[in-house]
Amino acid sequence: MDKFRAIIVDDEPGICLGLKAILELDGIEVVTTTNSREAEEFIKKNSYDLVITDLKMPVMDGMELFDRVKDHAPDSVFIMITAYGTIASAVDAIKKGFYDYILKPFTPDEVRIPVRRALEKKTLERENVMLRSQVDVRYSFQNIIGASPRMAEVFRVMRHAASSESNVLITGESGTGKELVARAVHSNSVRAKRGFVTVNCGAIPEGLIESELFGHVKGAFTGAVADKTGLVEKADRGTLFLDEIGELATPLQVKLLRILQEGEYMRVGEAVPRHVNVRVIAATNRDLRKAISDRGFREDLYYRLNVIPVELPPLRERREDIPLLVNHFVKKHAARAPEKNITGVSKESMHALVEYHYPGNIRELENAVEYAIAFTAGPIIQPDELPRYIVEGEAMSAEARAIPIMPLKEAKAQFEKGLIMAAMIESGGNVSEAARLLNIHRQNLQQKIRLLGIEMKGDGA
Repeated sequence: MDKFRAIIVDDEPGICLGLKAILELDGIEVVTTTNSREAEEFIKKNSYDLVITDLKMPVMDGMELFDRVKDHAPDSVFIMITAYGTIASAVDAIKKGFYDYILKPFTPDEVRIPVRRALEKKTLERENVMLRSQVDVRYSFQNIIGASPRMAEVFRVMRHAASSESNVLITGESGTGKELVARAVHSNSVRAKRGFVTVNCGAIPEGLIESELFGHVKGAFTGAVADKTGLVEKADRGTLFLDEIGELATPLQVKLLRILQEGEYMRVGEAVPRHVNVRVIAATNRDLRKAISDRGFREDLYYRLNVIPVELPPLRERREDIPLLVNHFVKKHAARAPEKNITGVSKESMHALVEYHYPGNIRELENAVEYAIAFTAGPIIQPDELPRYIVEGEAMSAEARAIPIMPLKEAKAQFEKGLIMAAMIESGGNVSEAARLLNIHRQNLQQKIRLLGIEMKGDGA
């Protein structure tokens, strides 16, 4: 992080020099001036994290200086220097916007304490700006990687979802990026500056999830020693993301429906309803229509959630996006190993990565790239540095594509017939020996031979 910069304004040169020495020992870059008009010009033309100004000065006092420069330095923290007799004025200055004050005469510690508090405030502000920037970049639509037609359609729906207040239901296999999409929709919506609260409906035990969602009042049950705010209330005026919504118990589905319909809920143990304004984005890898037919999910809740459906395709159905994702993950994880100077993957490695079937989808692809970066010496990732199952999976996929599609029962019968015939040939037509090779009883083998219509030569003893 860059050094903090401060300007000290006091008409007494000795005060300026003393403060400068104290601040520079803490690694702060310091500019001083005894002229408040000059200070005004400095502050308007430069950026300072900290402005320390005396209250009583000729030409222009500290309060007037603050009024003249505050609009030019909205990110600066102001500290007042004042004598004991003007402490009331220093309190007025704090009410006006100064962060703190230093009393003259002062010791080094009496300077350091308010300065360090002020700079801690600046550090938090910097971190928040950086975090917001990272979040905005990470969850902007452009950074959800994909150029395939399937993803183009996903982006189109996401843009409509972001400009709407309607509920969203995101469906897709595990690892396809459902939470990433939910965060992107939230971050580009009018609720972006409000909370994004995540609830994993499948991870919270059934006995605890009602209290976690809706909160409880003191004494509602054994162990409820104080009131508890639920996640629904924490998401007020923001977005409530319900991951694995298909795992939500039926009684809680009814209570969630009431929130969606009436904006009302009750804490556990409470009789008076509370009101909340939340937008709900739900996600699931389950087939909710089948769950409805099996009476495991309420149909009315499904239609309340599924106002804007977002269906995420599995990675194997958008293989043209894999090279883009690979390059993205290489860049992301290679930064952790700069000494290897990793620039990409070889042509053979990319072929293996594209051909793999990815039951774990994007999450599995990222793990594979991270694994390869750990094992490669760089600068190019080679096939033998990929997880073994990726390369073997490519060969398996090629074999699978060579198999004609047929009913499973028929395929099973053909396989058994071929295997038995091979055993009979190996045993010279001896059923007992063939049964031993197949590790089944002789009578079972004879029965399969008859059922499969295998012609026997000789006595088959």
